[in-house]
Amino acid sequence: MALRGNLSEASLADVLQLLALGQKTGCLSVAREGGFGTVHFAGGRIVHAELVSRRDRLGDRLVRVGAITPDALARVTAASAPQDDRELAHALLAAGLLAREQLVGAYRTQVEEAVYHLFSWSLGSFTFEPEADHLPDTALVSMSADSLLLEGARRVDEWTQIAKQVPSLDLIFELDGARLARRAVPLSATQERIRTFLDGTQDLNTAIERSGLGEFEVGKAVFGLVTAGYAQCVGRSAARRQAPSESRVAEHRNLGIAFYRAGMLDEAQRAFRRVLELREADGVSRFHLGLVQLRQRDWAGAYATFLRASQEPEAPAAVLHNLAFVCEQRGDLGAAAGFLDEAMRRVVVPDPRIALSRATLALRVGDLASGESALAEARTAWGARQPSAAWFHVAGLAAALGGDTARAAAVLEEGLTLYPHAAALHNNLAVVQERRGNHELAARTIEHALLEDANCAHLHKNLGDYLYRVQRYDEAFESFVRVVRLMPSHGPDVYLKLGNIHYRSGALAEARASWEQALALAPDHTIVRANLDAMRRSTPSAAEPFAARDGGAAATLRAWWQ
Repeated sequence: MALRGNLSEASLADVLQLLALGQKTGCLSVAREGGFGTVHFAGGRIVHAELVSRRDRLGDRLVRVGAITPDALARVTAASAPQDDRELAHALLAAGLLAREQLVGAYRTQVEEAVYHLFSWSLGSFTFEPEADHLPDTALVSMSADSLLLEGARRVDEWTQIAKQVPSLDLIFELDGARLARRAVPLSATQERIRTFLDGTQDLNTAIERSGLGEFEVGKAVFGLVTAGYAQCVGRSAARRQAPSESRVAEHRNLGIAFYRAGMLDEAQRAFRRVLELREADGVSRFHLGLVQLRQRDWAGAYATFLRASQEPEAPAAVLHNLAFVCEQRGDLGAAAGFLDEAMRRVVVPDPRIALSRATLALRVGDLASGESALAEARTAWGARQPSAAWFHVAGLAAALGGDTARAAAVLEEGLTLYPHAAALHNNLAVVQERRGNHELAARTIEHALLEDANCAHLHKNLGDYLYRVQRYDEAFESFVRVVRLMPSHGPDVYLKLGNIHYRSGALAEARASWEQALALAPDHTIVRANLDAMRRSTPSAAEPFAARDGGAAATLRAWWQ
């Protein structure tokens, strides 16, 4: 079960303790304005942690300490394309370029520093998603959360004092070397390491980047020098106020992608908009902004974003494909077809997803022949690979629309052998089975689908319809109630049948309320109007048992629900 909350209500220390005590396995994502980090658990122990916006990566650290050359690092990253420090560590280990002890030591430091940094966040949100991909034998480190909690708490307390003298890392400090010499003051190892950067021209960000030290270590060292009167702040780095560098733009872009993958759509949208403020022509961020708007069902916003992206000369086919989807959702099927054609012209290698979208659009406008042709084109484009579950969904629909229910059933059954957890395929197969007269088999198929997706209102509606037809009204009632709880605006039919079942049991007030709800969704629904009119003409006593009513109005109502 996922765990979500706000850091203003539950501290990161509390969350880590909870996950450790519960021996959880999964990923804890922590987000705030301008920052995103993850902490991965396996059996309650921390096995990985990372900050998206971190300036010093594992590779940078290893190069600075001379453990690996820049060229060797470049070759490994080019060959393996690691997505994070964990993947890079495994790639370096496989390449055998340095001793395991040295690599694991540097990687452990990276993980610890990431957790310590997250401890300083008092605002933001967190999400824990259970998963099972972090096996103890593949983790390079496995650390007790308790030891990190103690050190993290100490650092937070110390940083509160440090920040009074070092409120920002873009400040420039100058060391009073003459005074140090006169008093023969011994410096700590960290202070000795950064003293060349305290020359009145370089900021603390530079000291951190070039020394290989962490923010806390540098801040603590400078705090000691300033407090003792051996260093003073002389200004702020002008370079930090200049136009944003590529690294700064990439930082916000990576934040946005991390937020998007974690399902934090509002945060992702802010990050991508920040990139576009810094660099209006950043096509990657504009494309991802459109994807965020798609998931938020902001069709107008997504249309504007993808349309703007499509105007770039080098816009990829994916932009046109998504723009077509937005137009389809907005009901502009003609424009959708035009954008799909343009997307097909821009691809270098045939894309089965675009062909599948053309098939879907053709079926929507009733062009069955074009739909079948596009489906065949999509399957050919997949080559030796298996088509997606969506292809089987559309192919089954096309066969059913063409009246070939045997082929529709065969296509859907083939899809389910490849994608047994696809609830939509189970649902469609049940509909086909019902059309072929296999009602009991259809009901069992729907029940199987509900095991895969118990929150699908359409599945509960289909099961309720079957139970209603075979006069298992109590069970049908339960299914219909689940439908309206999951999707109150599902449609008038579910309220019509709820009303019929209420009326059958003598619950006249509930029957009237259900029918009126159906009428609110479909004001011209003739059956619902007839039922309500019949109820108004004949108002038997609520205490009179239903079975005793044989009046004309009751007979009329009974005919509707039978």
